[in-house]
Amino acid sequence: MTAENGAVGIQKAVERIPDIIISDVMMPEKDGFELCETLKNDERTSHIPIVLLTARADFESRIAGLRRGADDYLAKPFEPAELQIRLENLVKMRRLLQERYAAMPFQPEPNDDPALALEDAFLLKIREVVEARLSETDFDMPELEQALGMSRSQVFRKVKALTGASPSVFIRNIRLQKARELLRDGTLTIAEIAYEVGFSTPAYFSTMFLEAFGKTPSEWRHG
Repeated sequence: MTAENGAVGIQKAVERIPDIIISDVMMPEKDGFELCETLKNDERTSHIPIVLLTARADFESRIAGLRRGADDYLAKPFEPAELQIRLENLVKMRRLLQERYAAMPFQPEPNDDPALALEDAFLLKIREVVEARLSETDFDMPELEQALGMSRSQVFRKVKALTGASPSVFIRNIRLQKARELLRDGTLTIAEIAYEVGFSTPAYFSTMFLEAFGKTPSEWRHG
């Protein structure tokens, strides 16, 4: 997917939520620095790795690009193999980010990285939305899209990029995490907990709980 200038690039990035962006610094309408700053400060696109390309290899230009949120910076002319390696490294970093969020829902440790703070806040927002409507068995993607003010593709690609799971699976994991807390509390029956966290039947709840945690709800409660 290509864009003829920075403004179109921003528009396409917001609409399509690509996995990675390679952008020249010198562009009409919006330059690479503006593109980077805009997308890194937008909740919908803040997670997307951005590589800036420029003929200006001086220290000040590199710092300017990194300060605007660029994940990497490459001076022209460059060897395609070097770009390929840098892209592969960014993909590896994205996998590490997914590992960080694999244990979600979570209460993140305080972090000085503003980029991580943005993503933490986004996923915590989803958790709060789901928990507010936890007993609604039909709460899924359409309701989440509406609550976040984002399109289906924007929600799907962002959550998938951050967690490695689809939004529906992420919602289910939030339900299961809450169920685990309720099982420890011991005041509700397993069937009551299943309905409380939004599962349509206790049997389906037990199957999903076993799949997620390696124990049945009863084993978890008494373990």
